[in-house]
Amino acid sequence: MTIDTTWLDHFPALQSIDDDAWLTTLATARTLSLPAGVAVFHEGDVCQNYLLVLAGSVRVQKLSESGKEIVLYRVEAGQSCVLTTACLLSSEFYHAEAITETAVEAVSIPLSAFQQALAVPAFREFVFATYGERVTSLVMLIDAIAFGRMDARLARLLLTMTDADDVVHATHQVLARELGTAREVVSRLLKEFERHGWLALQRGCIHLRQRQVLAEIAASSV
Repeated sequence: MTIDTTWLDHFPALQSIDDDAWLTTLATARTLSLPAGVAVFHEGDVCQNYLLVLAGSVRVQKLSESGKEIVLYRVEAGQSCVLTTACLLSSEFYHAEAITETAVEAVSIPLSAFQQALAVPAFREFVFATYGERVTSLVMLIDAIAFGRMDARLARLLLTMTDADDVVHATHQVLARELGTAREVVSRLLKEFERHGWLALQRGCIHLRQRQVLAEIAASSV
């Protein structure tokens, strides 16, 4: 049987594994193609597959009962989903949802094959190394939400989202979701920034006028 291993080019740490259990796992792997704007999983779903993204971007987010969203992290090419890993290891349901932001190519490994592959040291090391990196980033997110100044966080986000023309193409709701706060909070801060002349607001986009000032604000809580 011929096994397609071309997708391993995206995961160098997995290329050199030579183990019967891993070869069996590779035989069960299936590639997926998903369009933009579809759910990869919903909160409360049972996790049955280990997912590795080859191309595109998946947004993992949490939705409160009041409708407020917060982006937990994104899964992009060469990455795996920490929430999926956690659910597979603990046999828990998903506690968040994932949406494709672009067209996505991914590899799906069934739960039984994933569990078998964990006996392979190199694969186990890969799984826990990527898991640890994501947990660290989530702790940093919690720290920023709990202790960071919102004006500094907003300024930092604007600087990371700006294009070559110093324009941020995002609505207030999108920015609020990224920051894990209410849209009204973001709108109030943006209007204050505009009053000082640091940026200009237009429908669906924001023009940065004084990047240096925003950079100083962004660094003020670091």
